[in-house]
Amino acid sequence: MSEAREALNFLEHIIEDDLENGYQKSQLRFRFPPEPNGYLHIGHASSICLNFGLGLKYGAPVNLRFDDTNPAKEETAYVEAIKKDVKWLGFSWDTERYASDYFQQLYDWAVQLIEGGKAYVDSQSSEEMAEQKGTPTEVGTNSPFRNRTVAENLALFSGMKKGDFEEGTHVLRAKIDMGAPNMLMRDPIMYRILNKAHHRTNTDWCIYPMYDWAHGESDYLEQVTHSLCTLEFLPHRELYDWFLDQIYEADKVRPKQREFARRNLSHTVVSKRKLLQLVENNVVNGWDDPRMPTISGLRRRGYTPESIVAFADTIGIAKRENLIDVSLLEFHVRDHLNKIAPRVMGVLNPLKLVITNYPEGKEEYVTAENNPGDSDAGSREVPFSRELYIEKEDFKEEANRKFFRLKLGGEVRLKNGYIIKAESCTKDTEGNITEVQCTYDPKSKSGSGTEESLRKVKGTLHWVSISHAISAEVRLYDRLFTDESPDTHKDKDFMDFVNPDSLQVITAYVEPSLKNAKEQDRVQFQRMGYFCVDRDSTPDKLVFNKTVGLRDTWAKIAEKA
Repeated sequence: MSEAREALNFLEHIIEDDLENGYQKSQLRFRFPPEPNGYLHIGHASSICLNFGLGLKYGAPVNLRFDDTNPAKEETAYVEAIKKDVKWLGFSWDTERYASDYFQQLYDWAVQLIEGGKAYVDSQSSEEMAEQKGTPTEVGTNSPFRNRTVAENLALFSGMKKGDFEEGTHVLRAKIDMGAPNMLMRDPIMYRILNKAHHRTNTDWCIYPMYDWAHGESDYLEQVTHSLCTLEFLPHRELYDWFLDQIYEADKVRPKQREFARRNLSHTVVSKRKLLQLVENNVVNGWDDPRMPTISGLRRRGYTPESIVAFADTIGIAKRENLIDVSLLEFHVRDHLNKIAPRVMGVLNPLKLVITNYPEGKEEYVTAENNPGDSDAGSREVPFSRELYIEKEDFKEEANRKFFRLKLGGEVRLKNGYIIKAESCTKDTEGNITEVQCTYDPKSKSGSGTEESLRKVKGTLHWVSISHAISAEVRLYDRLFTDESPDTHKDKDFMDFVNPDSLQVITAYVEPSLKNAKEQDRVQFQRMGYFCVDRDSTPDKLVFNKTVGLRDTWAKIAEKA
């Protein structure tokens, strides 16, 4: 086996084998088929990258098809959100399709199945049908309506289409085998009555096809060659093929369903039903809350499309499900932001620092690189003055030798500025430090070229000039769930693991270069992490979301593995 062949994932092996055994490369076509009943999440991102990635690899078209067969849960707003997410990730589809495009054809084919004795109208309740279904070890029993005449079935099915019946009175079922080992083959439902307006067809239809009937036939109509689904659809493959058998014509491409495993992300849930529950219970502030695993939530938090695509490529395609630590996703966004994000200074937990020997009223500017790793990023001028903010955590009255920040009698360098020495501090009545008094070495300014400017001290602190600083709301995020697999516990609900401290809102102070920052601008607050301007920002009030910290926890996890 060639080295290139060995590098392929198992789905690519399937495609390569098909190309060697009759498929033409020009025939290849893929699709991404979301249901527009919610927002896309990180799991969908992997499927998007898979299908569109195969399209790019083989030069094949990829359809974006909305499986819109359930008007009770689907909305145009979800359609638009999905299109936005796919585009944001950097992919373009060949054609935009909808299962609802094929409602008439699906109906006509269903009529053909009835005429061929392969489908019938069942008038039992859902409870009765479920009872007759049997179990994995016990065969089912036939419906009392299974042997209705073709004429009776056609009349009833036509009446269902016309709206003559109430919801729940009739369904159309395929006539396969109530003793089949695969329970999905035990006369599955093809159509049900739903008297609800559809987001595209309005009230033209009051019967809607079930997923198993619509999906494979939609693939066939679009001449999709490889219908790639997640592993839970493996038992559905037999039914997928049975339905295709009923309508397949030899001169057409026959779609092939194959399955790959979901990659679950730790400390989150990706079930749309559960995500909707989080939204409806106000646990989060909408589908695009930065704590949500939705693509829109990750985008709002400051994730880049490049980092999500890199994450999907890293975890790859597998045949078995496993749990991916969220730290790997954070690693990829940190890695990308490190390359592109401008460096700025922002103080999140401010402590006032006064340089007592710095002239009162004096202002000057220090030069700061926008991104030391990017020679084309340029530099900016940052205002410096007598009174500054530093982080509270960066000062201690007394500390051991391993504390390389500011302590009484100790020296540090202010980033891009001067070396200072802590002389004293002021406390409130409760003993909390409210101000630190320092002196500075006027000849130690970074970049000045003096001997003193080259003097080495162990600590370097970020800071902002109080008189120039801009106050900003900063939203600090933690894991939304305290448990790494919140929806796998049999004795507890996933909501029991919601982290009550997943959001902390603080007031921070940032340098004035950020005054005109716009939504989605991403920056690194030096020494603190990566942050993104939120859509709630206004010209009068900056709002930042913390995207990810600077510390790479993935490396430690990978080391232990």
